[in-house]
Amino acid sequence: MPDLIHELIAHSAELRPTATALVHKNQSLTYAELEANVDAFAAGLMALGVARSDRVAVYLPKQLHTVFGLFGAARAGGCFVPLNPVLKARQLAHILPHSNTRVLLTSWDRLDQLREVLSGCPELHTLVLVDERPAQPPTDLPQALLDYDEFVAGGEPGAMHRCIDVDMAAILYTSGSTGNAKGVVLSHRNLVAGARSVAAYLENTAEDRLLSVLPLSFDAGLSQLTSAFAAGASIALMDYLLPRDVIRAAARHHVTGLAGVPPLWNQLRDLPWPQEVKHRLRYITNTGGAMPEATTRALQRALPDTDIYLMYGLTEAFRSTYLPPEEIDTRPDSIGKAIPNAEILVVNDEGVECAPGETGELVHRGALVSMGYWRDPKKTARHFRPPPTRIAGLPTDELAVWSGDLVRKDEDGFLYFVGRRDDLIKTSGYRVSPTEVEEVALGHVAVQQAVALGLAHAELGQAILLLVCAAPECRDGDLETALKAQFRLELPNYMTPAAILCLEELPLNQNGKVDRSGLRATYHDFFEADAT
Repeated sequence: MPDLIHELIAHSAELRPTATALVHKNQSLTYAELEANVDAFAAGLMALGVARSDRVAVYLPKQLHTVFGLFGAARAGGCFVPLNPVLKARQLAHILPHSNTRVLLTSWDRLDQLREVLSGCPELHTLVLVDERPAQPPTDLPQALLDYDEFVAGGEPGAMHRCIDVDMAAILYTSGSTGNAKGVVLSHRNLVAGARSVAAYLENTAEDRLLSVLPLSFDAGLSQLTSAFAAGASIALMDYLLPRDVIRAAARHHVTGLAGVPPLWNQLRDLPWPQEVKHRLRYITNTGGAMPEATTRALQRALPDTDIYLMYGLTEAFRSTYLPPEEIDTRPDSIGKAIPNAEILVVNDEGVECAPGETGELVHRGALVSMGYWRDPKKTARHFRPPPTRIAGLPTDELAVWSGDLVRKDEDGFLYFVGRRDDLIKTSGYRVSPTEVEEVALGHVAVQQAVALGLAHAELGQAILLLVCAAPECRDGDLETALKAQFRLELPNYMTPAAILCLEELPLNQNGKVDRSGLRATYHDFFEADAT
């Protein structure tokens, strides 16, 4: 069985070389063709002199080249860094140099957005560019520019860097509660264990056809891809504009499995599902936040023959829990139990496992526990610690992920999400740092203070409310409109506040800091009240 993430493709290519592996729009690749393209990308990297574990970033929408880049980097012995294609220059200016990226796979039409970033990436030496070369390509960039066809033509089949399952394979960037996004380092073992585990409990087989609508930079989106390859299934890539497009794609590709996040399911639940989709769709999954019970019930009515899996995961451990479909009627608000080959503990502030009904921190142990945060030993030491279930006599301690998520367990062992220890905002399936939002607001000359809060929202899970105080001399202008324009320039849509309130002052706590807890209590039902 495969031990390395790219070997999932090679293994399926050996067993079923002519089976469809990957579909994008009107393009389709067999497993043999996919393996050949992955090998060609890896050979191109070797020709560039990419060293073992060097980072290779991919900044593209979901398309065939995206998959070639991710798995080709792993095949060469490098480490892939998938970048969400909706990120703006502000986020890329942090991620690319922080990850020490050496090669970037992107497109010619994205160069304008990258131009202001590339001069700050001293280790990035080559850009590999897909799509049509412009008539007058830029000549003033510090990196070498290679057309994709030129890049793969320069490689020759041969030996790649040797790697083993504990070597790093990927860095996924995800927001924390403060500051810039942090890079979670995943090994080949993490990714392969996750692929096998998810494919097992979803009962994926080579006959399945999956539809990929989640970003591949998102752990659940990448997991859907790897679990498909682990089972030898086929998967269709799509970036949708409208929810109806997802249903149309499910019909067109004869989809049997579909993964989504609550905002998508909230939009899909009341749309008409064609009979052919209802007949073929074996399961759907939810992750990235709690599914509203009303949405679950509506989907049960719309898709009576489809299994619904409610899942929970954190990037630091890839996937953690799932609720079996047969349990939804009795406990629709549960995040389930541990996935295969993982153990989930609920631990109180004294480091002792909680009794049923007691709230504690979710701690994940097992083969999916990632390698920590890239270039951040302090944060790694804070969240990656030995579990309370130590075995006396072992010379070294295993590391578990202390998630920061508060949960409780019932008498039957099923888990329920309670909240977060920190101020992290979870919206539209994404994790958003309030600090990142506040820094953009404070970058405006008129803003003196800013606080971003994640508050309950029926459609998004949480929505962002931004509270700002303007400088006295600027209080007569339309600050809200100016800030919205600023956010459109500097942040992707999911990080943009749903509402902005201009206040004369922000309350302070006894330490002289902005009273976030008090503000959260004051505005806790802001979006719920607004909806009514």
